[in-house]
Amino acid sequence: MSELKGIYALWYREIKVFSRERSRIISSIVNPILWLLVVGGGLGSAVSFTGVFHELDYQAFIYPGVLIQAALFSSVFFGVYIVWDKKIDFMKEVLVSPLRRTSLFVGKVLGGSTDTLIQIIILICIGFVFLSLGIMPGLRLNPISILISLAFLFTTTIALVSIGLIIGSQMESPEGFQLIGSFLIIPLFFLSGALFPISNLPSWLSPFIFVNPITYAVDGIRGAMVGISQFNIAFDFAIISIFAVVMILFGTYAFKKMKI
Repeated sequence: MSELKGIYALWYREIKVFSRERSRIISSIVNPILWLLVVGGGLGSAVSFTGVFHELDYQAFIYPGVLIQAALFSSVFFGVYIVWDKKIDFMKEVLVSPLRRTSLFVGKVLGGSTDTLIQIIILICIGFVFLSLGIMPGLRLNPISILISLAFLFTTTIALVSIGLIIGSQMESPEGFQLIGSFLIIPLFFLSGALFPISNLPSWLSPFIFVNPITYAVDGIRGAMVGISQFNIAFDFAIISIFAVVMILFGTYAFKKMKI
């Protein structure tokens, strides 16, 4: 019971920190909207895709990728708070308690995942507004598609928060974390098919796309929301689930070896 209380306390702390950082919330929402309106609108004037049942607007096509982009940046960069916690000696205060490091990792993962999901739910609500305004024709937002997408996003977020915490547990400075985080996020996003279809790829590019686990998250969400997918949704979810489990195992090990 004490471990569960400790996990809850860590989760609650992250939620309170997130709710007080309004600039973080605003920026995490504004950036994806700009991608939809500027990149989606600009390229959408010259690009279109045919969905399974309808003519698909390019903004609707990249909408799942924009959701993943928000999850990527928010989740991975959540790990920088570990660096700050070590600098202000919060980690020392936690580690002198009877709480195990595994529970510390779980509490942090749940807190970071909840923060990211709040942002994603706001973006989904904005998607409803855009759809009602006719900005993203062809997007399918219904209870089933949203539940499937949230399952993908939650599982992916757990894996990505774990990655951020793994990096943060080994870093000594926020600047170093930013460098490593950016180096990781950019290829994960651009090599996921978030902005282009992954069918008929050049032979040299295909291995990079298909080895990227984020590709399967984008594909699963796109299959649910717009009716276009390269793989079976169950297969996509299985890959993402394995990815999350592996990252959790690596994360718990990294926290056990973390030096304060």
